[in-house]
Amino acid sequence: MSPLPYTLDISTTPKLGLIVLQADETIEHEMRHLMPQYTALHVSRVPSGTAVTPDTLAAMADHLTRAASLFPRGMCFDALGYACTSGAAHIGTDRIADLARAGADAAAVTDPITALIAACRTLGLSRIGFVSPYIGSVSAPMRDILRDQSIDTPAFGSFEQSDESTVVRIDAASLVDAGAQVAVQAPVDALFLSCTNLRTLSAIPALEDRLGIPVMSSNLVLAWHMAQLTGTNVISPSRFLRE
Repeated sequence: MSPLPYTLDISTTPKLGLIVLQADETIEHEMRHLMPQYTALHVSRVPSGTAVTPDTLAAMADHLTRAASLFPRGMCFDALGYACTSGAAHIGTDRIADLARAGADAAAVTDPITALIAACRTLGLSRIGFVSPYIGSVSAPMRDILRDQSIDTPAFGSFEQSDESTVVRIDAASLVDAGAQVAVQAPVDALFLSCTNLRTLSAIPALEDRLGIPVMSSNLVLAWHMAQLTGTNVISPSRFLRE
């Protein structure tokens, strides 16, 4: 029997890769709401601890290249994102990019810290309120990186949690209340909700209506930056960060 004839469909849609923490229950769902349907989003997982500490975050570096290598063979990504804000701070954004590129072909690599800095530059922000779910030793390096980029965080608050299963279940009302409490600590240009495992999308419009300033989250800025890198527009819940 002769083989059935076929033709090949050579897709030109943006190809996006996302390296997600094993413990993360949120970002895949939120990313599919944020990205246009015509983008091709591929996900790999990297081993991560159920407790978020400097040691568990740094340990991910040993597995990042392997996680990146598990994407489909021969795929070249227009943008590849490492989906961990605190991990990017503890491992280092440049090292994240190097480790990811060692396992996957990508025109651009980003992470929530890199994306947040890019968003602040685009919106002209230099003072932001910072809401973290994590313990002080996890939160501090993120704020240090921002300070080194001339982005101050004079208003800060944290839920002081290290357990991922607790972080992911902090509800939107708690995020809105926390964001409002942090934002009044000092004059700020915007508010940032840190952590890809926080369920932030429904809290962002409520906080913007309440505060009248841009409200960003790890998942929002990461999606926005990946879209920027590929020439697409994110489907943003923020009225300030859409194109």
